[in-house]
Amino acid sequence: MDHRLLEIIACPVCNGKLSYDKENFELICKLDRLAFPVRDGIPVLLEHEARELPLDEEK
Repeated sequence: MDHRLLEIIACPVCNGKLSYDKENFELICKLDRLAFPVRDGIPVLLEHEARELPLDEEK
């Protein structure tokens, strides 16, 4: 994931900062505890496509 892209995109729910999880190919919003998938290098920033992060999952 290009670091320049991470500087300009934001969580579609809260407009918070996203971090990239290379292992799971996901963009993580720690504020909303959501993980948005990255498919074929393209972030899917749709709330209904995101998975909720369990409370015990730290990224």
